[in-house]
Amino acid sequence: MMKLKQTPTLFLLITSMAFGAMAAEGPAHPKAGPNGGKLITSVEPHAEFLVNPDRKIEIRFLTDDNRIVAPGEQVVTIIMGDRSAPARLVFGKEGEKLISDKAIPEGNGLPTVLQIKSAPSAKAVTERFNLNLSQCPTCEQAEYACICTEEDHQGHDHQKQ
Repeated sequence: MMKLKQTPTLFLLITSMAFGAMAAEGPAHPKAGPNGGKLITSVEPHAEFLVNPDRKIEIRFLTDDNRIVAPGEQVVTIIMGDRSAPARLVFGKEGEKLISDKAIPEGNGLPTVLQIKSAPSAKAVTERFNLNLSQCPTCEQAEYACICTEEDHQGHDHQKQ
């Protein structure tokens, strides 16, 4: 009977030590994709979301160690901008990436809904964010792909849209 009473105590001790070790390491530092884009980890393989100089969106698929994987059957769509007249972007293959059929609408802080399907018949994974194209003064990435932690932002005006 003694062993049964000690087992929950031992479990709680080990669990608290594990969580304490994670807390000591601090929060995970955000990571950018290999081209400086927003890393989307809710899909496998992971995806990098990048707005290029032509204001088109590029999507690259990545391994866990950020190596680019050629797109397969993935289907990517984006709805963004003004809710009364949203822009709908579809993607085509171009080398090792998918690229949007047209440029993003003018403006900044664009509400964006990104949907990625691993195959045409698969369920879509949805990411929602505001596409802020301003440059972060700390990491010098675009705000939508900022890799700063909250601690990095103390002492300056970090422009969130």
